[in-house]
Amino acid sequence: MKGFGTDEKAIINVLARRTNAQRMEIAVQFKTMYGKDLIKDLKSELSGRLEDLVVALMIPLPQYYARELREAIYGAGTDEDCLIEVFCTLSNREIQIIRNAYQTTFGSSLESDLRGDTGGHFKRLMTSLCSAGRDESGIVNQAQASADAQQLLQAGVMQWGTDESTFNMILCQRNYNQLRLVFDEYQRMGGHDIEQAIKGEFSGDIEQGLLAIVRAIRNLPGFFAKRLHGSMAGMGTSDGQLIRIIVTRCEVDMGDIKLNYAAKYGKSLAEAIANDTSGDYKKCLLALIGEY
Repeated sequence: MKGFGTDEKAIINVLARRTNAQRMEIAVQFKTMYGKDLIKDLKSELSGRLEDLVVALMIPLPQYYARELREAIYGAGTDEDCLIEVFCTLSNREIQIIRNAYQTTFGSSLESDLRGDTGGHFKRLMTSLCSAGRDESGIVNQAQASADAQQLLQAGVMQWGTDESTFNMILCQRNYNQLRLVFDEYQRMGGHDIEQAIKGEFSGDIEQGLLAIVRAIRNLPGFFAKRLHGSMAGMGTSDGQLIRIIVTRCEVDMGDIKLNYAAKYGKSLAEAIANDTSGDYKKCLLALIGEY
């Protein structure tokens, strides 16, 4: 960053090939050595989508999630996709850490902000997930799974109208192993898949939220592969979503996401990114997924 022009390649080579924890340490050492704020310097040197991506990389993950949620709630309209993506895929502990980061950063409760900006059944779903009270024991109970599947059938296809609270309770409370068993039992008893039932009984944000829970439980890397494809499909790119998924998953399960992407869409994630983005922004995204 010194002198005339910026060496973007050097910035990408350093920052995109380090972990989030290492980048935080680099920022501390940069301030110690040069008496300057690395994020401020990067912002003044970079622009556009590359700036957005690099700044995202320089924020501790809990604060980054908190910032994304704040933007989803208080930006123009509500970004339900972001809310669904975060709350339907993270563990209790991760959600609790993000809630604390949100409170510290913005001085307000994530749950109350969520409740103020969402409505109806979707509000209840988000509140349930934000409370981070899911059973995470991993213990399965066959009799309970059969009873839950029966309840879901009775709450949906077997009655006039839908009892949303039953879907909410079971999908937000049971552990993932138990829910996989519930879905199998549901298919056996009802003769159709739980996703089909949700599509038939719900619409709008609540439908997308419930589907996200089912899909994340069945195949989390596959869920993110689908989201990445959606961010690049059609006209234009949803860069906010693309950046968020790459930044938050690159140290978690990116290898599995890449395998799922190639299997589902017949081309590599690297090809999709290369076709849909350009310049140093493209190079930085590719470096983060280990393809540059």
